[in-house]
Amino acid sequence: MMRILLAEDDQVMREYLTRALERSGYSVVAVDRGTAAIPLLERERFDLLLTDIVMPEMDGIELAQKAGEMCADLRVMFITGFAAVTLKAGRAMPQAKVLSKPFHLRDLVMEVDRLFERDQAGLN
Repeated sequence: MMRILLAEDDQVMREYLTRALERSGYSVVAVDRGTAAIPLLERERFDLLLTDIVMPEMDGIELAQKAGEMCADLRVMFITGFAAVTLKAGRAMPQAKVLSKPFHLRDLVMEVDRLFERDQAGLN
């Protein structure tokens, strides 16, 4: 089962995304900020970091960069409601997928499925 680490500071959104991904067959560990994700990345293996970009303490871009140093094969997908932040994320991590809020849960699951299908096909 593919494991997803979700970092999202909005509790309702975090619970909503977790439920949708778990219903689609993914194992999800959710945290409310980037700084809470770091210890998990140090001791557990994840296939995907799904992170909001704008969060207190540590933004999602900084989290993704630290995660990339710790786990070279970790895939990253950003979620954000800020267009300007989307551009910053694209420059900082061009290989990461960026989903702009609002999005339908079906679209999120489809993008995650697509990401893992590409990995399984050897098309990293």
